Amino acid sequence: MTDPYRTLLPAPRHAARGEGGFALGSVHGDPGLVEVVRLLLGPLPAAAGPEGALSVRLGPGGPGSYRLRVSTGGAEIVGADPDGVRHGVQTLKQLLGPNAYRAAGRPGGVVPCGEVEDEPALDWRGGMLDVARHFMTKHTLLRYVDLLAMHRMNRLHLHLTDDQGWRIESRRYPEINRVSTHRRETMAGHHHANPTPDGTPHGGYYTLDDLAEVSAYAAERGITVVPEIDLPGHASALLAAFPELGTGADEVLRGWGISAGVLKPVPATVKLVCELIDELLTAIDTPYVHLGGDECVTKDWPGDPEVAAHMAAIGAERPSDLHGWFLREVGGHLAGRGKRMVVWDEAFQTGGVLPDTIVMCWRGEAVARQAAAAGYDVVRTPEYPTYLNFDQSDGPEEPLSIGGPITLEDSASFAPRPASWTDQERAKVLGGQFQAWSEYIPDARHLDYMVFPRACAIAETLWSGGPADYPYLVERLREGHLARLEAAGCEYRPLGGPHPWQAGGTGPRAHAQEGRTTREGWLEGTARLPDSGVVAQATTHDG
Repeated sequence: MTDPYRTLLPAPRHAARGEGGFALGSVHGDPGLVEVVRLLLGPLPAAAGPEGALSVRLGPGGPGSYRLRVSTGGAEIVGADPDGVRHGVQTLKQLLGPNAYRAAGRPGGVVPCGEVEDEPALDWRGGMLDVARHFMTKHTLLRYVDLLAMHRMNRLHLHLTDDQGWRIESRRYPEINRVSTHRRETMAGHHHANPTPDGTPHGGYYTLDDLAEVSAYAAERGITVVPEIDLPGHASALLAAFPELGTGADEVLRGWGISAGVLKPVPATVKLVCELIDELLTAIDTPYVHLGGDECVTKDWPGDPEVAAHMAAIGAERPSDLHGWFLREVGGHLAGRGKRMVVWDEAFQTGGVLPDTIVMCWRGEAVARQAAAAGYDVVRTPEYPTYLNFDQSDGPEEPLSIGGPITLEDSASFAPRPASWTDQERAKVLGGQFQAWSEYIPDARHLDYMVFPRACAIAETLWSGGPADYPYLVERLREGHLARLEAAGCEYRPLGGPHPWQAGGTGPRAHAQEGRTTREGWLEGTARLPDSGVVAQATTHDG
């Protein structure tokens, strides 16, 4: 019989199985902590004392740390803080078995005796969902909050805007809701090899009430929502409502790639953007706002009279100077609201940062190390191996994606704090996250297939701070964790390959070999200089 303490995921620092089991039936402790337990395990009744119950309390330890002890007479979770208690409850839930993740048949169950002592190595442990390219319902976001919490992750980064859709309600500017939130059709094949439109309208957006609900739901489970409004590039959808504020494309795009539709870096645009951010912050309670800053086509700026005049007024010598100015202006507004700006690493290279800016580094280890050495807090998001929109194998049965592969073993090899860095550089790494760009992820079922179980591997590397033991990871997935995912309703990719209904087939979703981004091609690529006209990597970040 499998030892459930050996199937815990992420793997704890210390876990040991004891003899016998404890029938969980009630909970005792501070009312606030009891509510944490009930939220995650179900409506357990309160007990008068700790004997024969699950007891929860706060105690000494580092942030997020906890101790779980289970005996035949009761169980105890001691967390250093409420997050530590949540982590202990998530561990207890895994020990209860797969049925603990089903909507019915809870609460309670028999917990095997033993003990676990654990704490996270990194503070930022998250996942990014691109809901701009393909809209995902509010229900999907709530479900992913639960899936992230199940793996003791604590950030949900939502990529809410892009060329293909603006997913945030604006009550101040309803024209955005009317024209920027949908497109008349979508590219069905690979964007290099077979860019065939599907002829089907696509769209949707979250009301401010929806976003407030998701934010509150996440906070109850120890997860901070990080909203992203991608600026000043990737702005074609917003420009459909405000064409006078941009250059290049001014319609919601149907296909993928780097668009010429960018916002003008002028005061009027800054004003609009800040108003939209203020509106968003009435819904999402967060210390962070991601401003994008990636893949910005700057070549049309100098030829625009309004931009050229502003460029001269502020003494900007290059288009990249305007890129940095724009992001600093919006970031300064965020600072006035008590929020920290997060940007992709291109913004670090153009000076679009403030002293407390968090730099999210997707273009490999070198730029991440540069940002850390310069004193900026860094979140590691390297395309390889954290981009889960890439194929999971080279097999022809895999469905359409941008390229790859990035295997489960690749994701397990992720080193958030590289050993070759100095101690000072390593200390600037807040953590990391996986990315699920959705050009080729049209719905929630396929999202599950692409994200899990690779996200399990990323979660383990972020919890431990280093690469996972891959054979041990696979063992735990097979012997216990995949059953938990299945009970939770997650349609993950089996370790041996896709189910027949998950395969790409022979139609427009078939595996593409032409024009694909590959591991080798990306690693050999060189960063473009900012004045080449695109503030971007030689290969594309998100399609």
